[in-house]
Amino acid sequence: MDTVELLVGDLDAQTEFYRRAVTLEVLDQSGPRATLGRDGIPIVTLTHTPDLPPFRRHDAGLYHTAIAFPDRAALAAAVMSMARHAGHLYEGATDHTFSNAFYFHDPEGNGIELYWDRPVEVWQNKPAGWMPQNLAIDPNAFLREHFDPSRESTDEATIGHVHLQVGDIATARRFYVDTLGFDVVMDLGSALFISAGGYHHHIGMNTWHSAGAGPRAVSLGLGDVRLRMPERSDVLALADRARHSGIATEDDGRSLRLRDPWGTLLTVTPEEGAA
Repeated sequence: MDTVELLVGDLDAQTEFYRRAVTLEVLDQSGPRATLGRDGIPIVTLTHTPDLPPFRRHDAGLYHTAIAFPDRAALAAAVMSMARHAGHLYEGATDHTFSNAFYFHDPEGNGIELYWDRPVEVWQNKPAGWMPQNLAIDPNAFLREHFDPSRESTDEATIGHVHLQVGDIATARRFYVDTLGFDVVMDLGSALFISAGGYHHHIGMNTWHSAGAGPRAVSLGLGDVRLRMPERSDVLALADRARHSGIATEDDGRSLRLRDPWGTLLTVTPEEGAA
């Protein structure tokens, strides 16, 4: 997974929120755009589009952007910052067996997950039909155990996964699995979790608020989801599969752009340095 773009109404306020509360660093800011991340790794790009209407809760689009931290101490530092600067935006916390996750939304309503993965041996290579547990986390107990006030919030962090709202799961599966080539990790009927390389999920999709949604209207919220593939040849192979399925693509020689059945834009590029 690569940077997620958010179309925002107030660039200054959103930049300050992701910097101060989420504890990201401003990596680049020019004109109508700001990119924030950690340790030089971009995580979110904010694009100023003040004339767009707000995102509607029942439309297809973004459910949340999930930022992964390397350990529970780093996660606790980010959660403590959110509690201090934006506690009213807290939505809950869950131990998913494979991760500890804390949920918030930003001032414009975009969902955010801050999480830490348990060791892979806890959740990889489980028998068919295995399902993770979802247990509530007491945020105060978590912070008492893992927050270290002497530790600065400068650890590496990355986009771990992106969770989307879609109109129906069967159509999502045909596009993301049959055409793009992701593997199914969990299919809950109302939600689908897919990945590459054995991760618990790189993309989640659900119909919890958006069942039956049609193509997205242009609005604030999700701009695009950016994916990386190992080589340029992998990107070209994806383009061929998409065109064979009747999906329009745009290729500028570096990045491939295509839209899912609800109009969510995906931008696919090879890894840095790949031919």
